[in-house]
Amino acid sequence: MKKIVLPLLVALLATMSWAKSERQEAADRLELAGKVLREIMDAPDKGIPEEVVDGAKCIAVVPHMVKGGFVFGAKHGKGVATCRTPKGWSAPAFFTITGGSWGLQIGVEGVDLVMMVMNDEGVKNLLSNKFQIGGEASAAAGPVGRHASAGTDWKADTQILSYSRAKGAFAGLTLEGAVVRPDKDSTVAIYGKDVSHEAILTGKVPAPPVAAAFLNVVKQARQQAKIQNEKK
Repeated sequence: MKKIVLPLLVALLATMSWAKSERQEAADRLELAGKVLREIMDAPDKGIPEEVVDGAKCIAVVPHMVKGGFVFGAKHGKGVATCRTPKGWSAPAFFTITGGSWGLQIGVEGVDLVMMVMNDEGVKNLLSNKFQIGGEASAAAGPVGRHASAGTDWKADTQILSYSRAKGAFAGLTLEGAVVRPDKDSTVAIYGKDVSHEAILTGKVPAPPVAAAFLNVVKQARQQAKIQNEKK
């Protein structure tokens, strides 16, 4: 009997330890994503334009996407996304992003990525189980500054406007070929079960308390952009 019980206890403890660490990692990601978005929106001269924030249907953040020296092409990142619903911003959905050609970055210890989903087709892709940027979803480096120039085509058919920040430098970023998938482990850790992106991002799932700080930053993003613009 003891030979049976002991392995079961070990397995149970291992499972509990995994669940705790996975939940903590997901919670830390939410906190860091909020911090990244807040700092970017607080940038005094360059940042995501007020018009882009105002028109975004969804906002996705991947904090500290890359760590290392020479980077050519994408590695692997984990992020969180939220979309507008009739009742406000949705609960956060967890996702991974891998692959693609993102250009050469030398001596980068961490890259923060922000993706602004600008139209219904972009939202449709984000709700799916998998999509490729440059394949199903069109993407472009987003305009930078307090106001988007009238001469740019950011309001055209581009589904996603992307931005990166590395060592304080902030700029638009291309993500050609990157693949976005739901992060099931983090979803289960936070929501207690595997919930679809469609259910989460359309407001069918209530936001957990751990997401409050991140969602608060998202809600304040447009106002932050407006305040910074008025300071110019």
